[in-house]
Amino acid sequence: MLIFAANSDAPDQFRGLYMKYKNNILQTLFSGATMCMLLLGAFSCQSTRSGAKAQAEAPRTIQVADGWANNSVNVVVFRKNSLVTHQGIQYAAWYDADRHVVLARRKSGAENWEIRKTGFTGNAADAHNSISIMVDGDGYLHLSWDHHNHKLNYARSVSPGSLELTSKMPMTGQNEGAVSYPEFYRLQNGNLMFFYRDGGSGRGNMVINSYDTGTKKWTQLHPNLISGEGKRNAYWQAYIDRQGTIHVSWVWRESPDVASNHDLSYARSTDGGRTWTKSTGERYAVPIVEASGERAWTIPQNSELINQTSMGADEKGNPFIATYWREAGSDVPQYHLVYHTGSQWQALPLDFRTTPFSLSGVGTKRIPIARPQVLVKNAGDKTSVLMLFRDEERGNKASAVVIDKLADATWTIMDLTQESLGSWEPTYDTELWKEKGVLNLFVQQVEQVDGEGRANLPPQPIQVVEWKPAF
Repeated sequence: MLIFAANSDAPDQFRGLYMKYKNNILQTLFSGATMCMLLLGAFSCQSTRSGAKAQAEAPRTIQVADGWANNSVNVVVFRKNSLVTHQGIQYAAWYDADRHVVLARRKSGAENWEIRKTGFTGNAADAHNSISIMVDGDGYLHLSWDHHNHKLNYARSVSPGSLELTSKMPMTGQNEGAVSYPEFYRLQNGNLMFFYRDGGSGRGNMVINSYDTGTKKWTQLHPNLISGEGKRNAYWQAYIDRQGTIHVSWVWRESPDVASNHDLSYARSTDGGRTWTKSTGERYAVPIVEASGERAWTIPQNSELINQTSMGADEKGNPFIATYWREAGSDVPQYHLVYHTGSQWQALPLDFRTTPFSLSGVGTKRIPIARPQVLVKNAGDKTSVLMLFRDEERGNKASAVVIDKLADATWTIMDLTQESLGSWEPTYDTELWKEKGVLNLFVQQVEQVDGEGRANLPPQPIQVVEWKPAF
């Protein structure tokens, strides 16, 4: 009866009843289930190891607008952020079909968006040249876009809450000529951090700027926090936890060839990025170099180790890193969760994949799986983990690994969308997750041609998938 009513060919009276009571039906179906699939409804899930529990609440999808889809520039995993919430207002940014930067805002959870097309454009044909946004503690929107070893592009809103932007401006005027991978982060006091790479692949350094809401000025904390010594560079991921600790982890790359990625290193700061330590508390001499960096996990070159994934932290400030690589003796790259227990590093292989692939070459690759995002709640024996990903094995949908209790090492895999998203990678509203434990996921179907090629795909709908996990 449920399947019949969910079908679009069902009579109107059955469709109406289904839509009216869908959420109650889904909640009943999914409560306590370890394997479930609503054939024509919102999402599906399966238990990968016994003991995992499916989540009860179905996701909700909100339409935003159409955007550029000829590559993955709108949905690369290193956008920090694609969505951001401040004081109940959510902001979004993307490139449209004409490669203009577009901004939007809505009341959190609302269906209608206010959309503004800016005068700024970018080379959207290069998937590196993504847009990153953040809102500071005073409500000003900050924007950086269109970088792949290019001069800094930066602007901010003319007033709190506004979508109208200033002209392009410098931040500090230092090390701003060869910028890649701009990322904003907001501290507990409302000030901002800005991370980027100065230099090129295989020969770049990590720069950190700091923004003060009182003076409305940027200063450069570190022109070279992690140095490649002219021989390599670090590809990092970062996270600021609820205590205000800044966590950074990275892989080293010896050349522009992605196959030269190796090892997973780690550093943290408890004073707003001024000083940095290892997980043991040992203070780093800056810049951090390959010989001095703490190795969270040793991974050799040619292991299909990916760069630029994601981090999270539990409520005690223990770091979690989600990534993928191929273990020795296997030809199948698997997702891994590398985390610190408070006393040591551990790794949990999420060994559900069966399809081999190999990473090598330069430029943005067309890869059958997405780089993952990791979100963490609770701590200790009650630590819960959500890992977002895409896999061709699951039809390129937006999927999630749900670990109710890390101590049990069991998980459930769920699909949050039913349609293929092509080459999509997950980005989400980090501030909304920290504040309310609600996932807002930026979703768009795109196609990435290997090595910065351009697909021939018309503009595709941008959507926000809203979901609150039950853990």
